[in-house]
Amino acid sequence: MTNKVKDIKTLSEIIKGLKKEGKKIVFTNGCFDIIHAGHVQYLREAKALGDILVVALNSDSSVRKIKPKRPIVPQEQRAMVLSALEMVDYVTVFNEETPYETIRILQPDVLVKGGDWRVEDIVGNDIVKEVYSLPYREGLSTTAIIEEIRKRYC
Repeated sequence: MTNKVKDIKTLSEIIKGLKKEGKKIVFTNGCFDIIHAGHVQYLREAKALGDILVVALNSDSSVRKIKPKRPIVPQEQRAMVLSALEMVDYVTVFNEETPYETIRILQPDVLVKGGDWRVEDIVGNDIVKEVYSLPYREGLSTTAIIEEIRKRYC
């Protein structure tokens, strides 16, 4: 298996080549802290919107800026798990609070977030032509999993 985890510069060059081949690039981002069925379903739906799925992963420091008690799983492990999923073509890690600069550099064709985001609030919607908010799956969240663990074991 080839390494799907790429730095932004390398991934930018790869994407330029793929676009020349006529491939439609789909971009999503997130913490993906404890990967669960909701993530898998979401990533499958995102991949179906194009040919190549790029996942921009919040670095550990980036996650801490928005969720102070997280991440639970370190970024290297989160990237490894994401890259093992067949629908994910590439993973890149970003350090900023938002992926705006990553989106600007990569110039994907499609931008996707989960249903808890309104299209007009999705970071990068001013850069990308196609923007989607996929349906939210009630009860399928990392926060719900953590709460269930707390209830059962703490």
